[in-house]
Amino acid sequence: MNTSASEDTPAPADDRPVTILLADDDRLVMATMAQCLRAAGFRTIEAVRGPEALSICKTTPPSIAILDYDLPGLSGIELAKAIKALQSIPFIFLSAYGDDHIVRAAIHAGAMAYLLKPTDPAKLIPVIRTALQRFGDIQTLRTEKDRLTVALTAGRNVSVATGLLMERLRLSEREAFERLRAHARRTRRRLTDVSSELVSAADRVNSLIAQVAERPALPPDPRDESASVT
Repeated sequence: MNTSASEDTPAPADDRPVTILLADDDRLVMATMAQCLRAAGFRTIEAVRGPEALSICKTTPPSIAILDYDLPGLSGIELAKAIKALQSIPFIFLSAYGDDHIVRAAIHAGAMAYLLKPTDPAKLIPVIRTALQRFGDIQTLRTEKDRLTVALTAGRNVSVATGLLMERLRLSEREAFERLRAHARRTRRRLTDVSSELVSAADRVNSLIAQVAERPALPPDPRDESASVT
């Protein structure tokens, strides 16, 4: 394994240098790519086997990985899946194979790009920068989606909890909401947390009622009747 960096290494928004993992068992190809990328200001880490590359991702996660499809010890696809399960690291496939099923497998694994060998190392640079930008955009969208989902769920729980109070206590919507909010204030909890707890409790009760309703009634026991006669 070899690591190196230049003083003018480009840095992402968090000021950390862009580190590229090169995983390829062809040392000449890897050395050529590493030299070109370092000249462009990137930091590189090299690995010639799949398990070695995975170990690097665990200990010193790179900003992006360039993976050879046909790696010894762990194939490029297997390595990509292992990296995805480990943490969010974008990756590019570099391979001598252009078969459709191989390309589809790489895309399905989440590759940001698929390049065929031999590749001009200089042409890798815009591909890497584009992949990093796309990956950053995707991460931002996922974060925004998660926040929206949480907000929608919280709003739904408040509405459902309000409806439950309206039904059980025969209140208007405003009265039910004010009761719910007053309880949250008294217990020094968030309105969304109280609402979520109320909805969960109602779901458990409804589930139990449904389970009881599904079971057929047992026939009367004759012993019970004789006991009542005596």
